[in-house]
Amino acid sequence: MTQKTQPKRVIVYCDENGKEPFTEWLNGLRDPKGRRAVLQRLGRLECGLYGDCKSVGSGVSELRIVTGPGYRVYFGEDDGHIVVLLCGGDKSSQSKDIKAAKAYWKEYQTDG
Repeated sequence: MTQKTQPKRVIVYCDENGKEPFTEWLNGLRDPKGRRAVLQRLGRLECGLYGDCKSVGSGVSELRIVTGPGYRVYFGEDDGHIVVLLCGGDKSSQSKDIKAAKAYWKEYQTDG
C-alpha cells in the first residue's frame, strides 16, 4: 500500500528586526551545486517528502543534504501543514546552527 503524502506550505522565519536567517544563509552559499541541491530538496519538502530528516529536539528538525560539506536545513512545523524554515548550515557548524534554530523556533512560537 502506498502512503499518501500531504503537501506542505513552506515559509521562511523572519525575526523581529525583519532578518531572515535562512534566506541570508542560502543567499550566501557560493556553491552552485549545493544551492541547487538545497532548493530541490525544499521543492520535495513542499510535496510532503521529507527524505533524510531527523528531530534535533525542542520541535526543531534537520534536513540533511548529502552535497558539499553536508548541508543542513533546520525547520519547525506549525499546525502540521506549515513548514517554517529557520536557518541553514553544514556539518561543521551543526551544533551552533541547532542552538540558533531552537532559539528562532521558540521566538516564532512566542511571537508567531
